[in-house]
Amino acid sequence: MNVLVWNEYRHEKQNETVAKIYPEGIHGAIQSFLQTDDIEVSTATLDEPNHGITDERLKETDVLVWWGHQAHDEVSDDIVEKIHQHVLQGMGLIILHSGHFSKIFKKLMGTTCDLKWREADDKERMWVVDPSHPIAEGIGQYIEIEKEEMYGEHFDIPAPDELVFVSWFEGGEVFRSGCTYQRGHGRIFYFRPGHETYPTYYHEDVQRVIQNAVRWVSPVDRTYSTYGNAKPLEKIEPKE
Repeated sequence: MNVLVWNEYRHEKQNETVAKIYPEGIHGAIQSFLQTDDIEVSTATLDEPNHGITDERLKETDVLVWWGHQAHDEVSDDIVEKIHQHVLQGMGLIILHSGHFSKIFKKLMGTTCDLKWREADDKERMWVVDPSHPIAEGIGQYIEIEKEEMYGEHFDIPAPDELVFVSWFEGGEVFRSGCTYQRGHGRIFYFRPGHETYPTYYHEDVQRVIQNAVRWVSPVDRTYSTYGNAKPLEKIEPKE
């Protein structure tokens, strides 16, 4: 399996706190726990030519993992369209944390994807509401994160095909934190935790969820449906 982890890689260059938490970048931290004998993980960042994304690279990618925050508008519309087409054709997509506002997620959802938020060191308790789902495999009743950015309802997304996690925050809010969708042949998973100023991607349960999600969204194969004018499979007899 080939996984591509995409990250803006801006906060790590501009904020000393983030740089200390993620010295190899958020993409580097995610790459380190996803890489296994049967999963090859590469990375790409916003400021690379073509944001590190080409048609050729997408053709080789089974799963794209996306983290973005402050520069959503800088992502090329042409690149977003390429990703969109590959998702429809079967490439898996995992959107992390503030990637809810990314162009690609909003294009796939067809809504604003807006929400409430607060940075106040809230404790987050993320409850497993679908314990039989493969993405929740190996997770207990809930995941507790000592400090995280709060996201609160209403989250302006379509009703998920499956809801895997719901978060409660110390300030009282709740949030749909683990949502699956299918668009065309492609599977999509949105996973809420991961604010850049907290070491969330070192949390073993958070890592386990993303590892599970990579395997769940990965395509069974890359054989696509054919569309358009079709010749009949059987002989059509003339009708009088």
